[in-house]
Amino acid sequence: MKKLFLFIAIPIVAVVGALAALVLLVNPNQFKPMIVEQAKTHTGLDLVIEGDIGWQFFPSIGFEIGKTELRNPEGFSKPNMLKVDSIVVDVSVAPLFSKQLEVGNIVLDGAEFSLETLKDGRKNIDALTQAQTEQAKSDATEQAETSPQETSPSSPRESEWAISLAGVSISNSAVEVQDKQTGSFTKLYDVSLNLSEFAFDSWTKAEFAAKGENNNQKFSSKGDVEFRLAKGMAEYALRNINVESSFSDPATNMDRIALSLATFEFDKANALTYELKGRAADLDIDMKGAGSLTVDKAITNVVLDKLTLDGTLKGSSLPQSPMKLNMASNIRFDLEKSHLSVILNKLTANALAFDGKANVTLGDIPKVGFTLHSPNIDLDEFLGLQQASESAKTTGTEGGGTGSNGGASKPSTSQEVEPDLSALKSLDVKGDIAIDKFKANNAKLQNVKASFSVNRGIVELKSFTSNLYQGSISASGKLDARKTPATYSVVKHIKGVAVQPLLIDVADNNKLEGTGNIDVNVSGSSLKPSAIQKNLKGNVSINFADGAVNGVNVAQLIRENYAKFKGKSFDDKEGVQKTDFSALKATLNLNQGNVSTSDMNLQSPLLRLRGKGKANYINQTVDFTVSTSVVGSLEGQGGKDIDELRDVTIPINVSGRWDDPKFKLVFDDVLKQKAQKELDRGLEKLDEKLGEKIKDEKTKEAVNNLIKGLFN
Repeated sequence: MKKLFLFIAIPIVAVVGALAALVLLVNPNQFKPMIVEQAKTHTGLDLVIEGDIGWQFFPSIGFEIGKTELRNPEGFSKPNMLKVDSIVVDVSVAPLFSKQLEVGNIVLDGAEFSLETLKDGRKNIDALTQAQTEQAKSDATEQAETSPQETSPSSPRESEWAISLAGVSISNSAVEVQDKQTGSFTKLYDVSLNLSEFAFDSWTKAEFAAKGENNNQKFSSKGDVEFRLAKGMAEYALRNINVESSFSDPATNMDRIALSLATFEFDKANALTYELKGRAADLDIDMKGAGSLTVDKAITNVVLDKLTLDGTLKGSSLPQSPMKLNMASNIRFDLEKSHLSVILNKLTANALAFDGKANVTLGDIPKVGFTLHSPNIDLDEFLGLQQASESAKTTGTEGGGTGSNGGASKPSTSQEVEPDLSALKSLDVKGDIAIDKFKANNAKLQNVKASFSVNRGIVELKSFTSNLYQGSISASGKLDARKTPATYSVVKHIKGVAVQPLLIDVADNNKLEGTGNIDVNVSGSSLKPSAIQKNLKGNVSINFADGAVNGVNVAQLIRENYAKFKGKSFDDKEGVQKTDFSALKATLNLNQGNVSTSDMNLQSPLLRLRGKGKANYINQTVDFTVSTSVVGSLEGQGGKDIDELRDVTIPINVSGRWDDPKFKLVFDDVLKQKAQKELDRGLEKLDEKLGEKIKDEKTKEAVNNLIKGLFN
């Protein structure tokens, strides 16, 4: 029993004796001046340790330091850059007797770190950088001036204390970042950092976490990383980097923002993955991707190769929901030149597909240039316009047409506002777009090519070309948004277009056939929908060939009305409601909702039409008079020859809604024209007979005037 007691008691007595000797022989306060001195040397700032440094024996042997403060440089609002409630330092006991301070873990609790930028750009953290630079120069000078004999084993330097650090643990800490230049303030809280054993040229693992606030924004972040720091801190490398964050404000809630890097070393390709999941506005976002990151040692060039994105967007504001996104690209950023280049190998959004490239040079106004290509864009399908159009037709049919007044409904202007184009003033963009097939408003185009620019508030469509409906279109335009309301101008040339298929697709209207050439030159101000119609000015020249006007058979209309005029019966069997023409030309003058023309001319083997009148495209009404002359046989239009109407001009009035126009022949002066022509023929014959008997010209003229007066 005594032996057992001695076996247990002897180690305990030895440990207690060793601890007693440690307390008696080693005074930890002797490190206090050294710590303060080292802090001044390495940071350039004053370190204040309140009270004595005491021993800690549980749960491990070490020092416990009370409230400690690292003072701010002069001129900053807060007295301290760093304040810590308590610091616990674990140490190895045996090396202490050889004047070697081998520090295990440093535990900081309740640390508060303040980063501040003054209005003149000075930062309190600049003192640390400056001190490190000066210390590095001092060490280099000292090393160069020190001889080998001075560093021999007998040198008094060997008798000084040596210090090494194993790790750092920070908890219950806060960081405040205040920038008086921008007026921003960010606060981090619940900051924690755990650092494993640290040694130069060896891998060290760090784990960190923090939460923060900035105005109405809240965020959090946590992660871990392994790093290797070379002596002198000239080089470093990272690996196994994992960062996971969240972010929220009144309109956004990103549950997960994650980034992972397998390695990070300069001048080497480092594989990365990323993930984004949450909700922004009314959009549900779920994205992830991968790539290869390369950064040079000078940190002047950043390269992201084979960057991919695979994501899904959901929300009622999208034209299609869900929207599947897929992207593959290469990105290069030259930090010295502030130049970003992007090669877009692929970008798809559901059925839409793009490829292209872009270049951005950063500055007060970023300079952007890009080219974009797509094999096929169906804008109607993407925006849901086709379904909306079909739904509107169904609703219109069920609702009983256009309204009690039978006219077109006028757009409401109560909610219209001028669009804010101020952002265009801060852009410098040049772009080229090529689309193999394009569909918009049910119009089908091929080989679309467009070149445009946005330069400090001026948007210019330099060129637009496309093939459509067996013809082609070219256009240019300009929008000046430097003032409000904005002004614009458009010049367009359409050549050789098959008119009827175009009208059927765009306006569901088959009233006109033929091959069309159209020249448009218009301008206006304001981009409110109603103002565009009201303020539009300019002219449109049309030249159609080998076509027809559907919905009216002018020949039949002439026969029917002429028969009624003469009091004869008419075979009312309706023929084809169509009037062929070989050429149709007109110049339309647009002026604030009104369209007028005075030179419309239609030619056909049967008829010659000259028209003039006006229409209002806001109210969609027309009041037009067409003067028709019969120059051929009506048999070609399904009727018998009416020789007596040849060379007689017959006015036809077109009025009413232009989607359902009314046609009316004006026969008031037809009889006069016919009688006049008959009289002229009779006078010619009479003149021939009288001419033989009446030789005096004055007498002949008096007789002719007398005869004409009988018919007037």
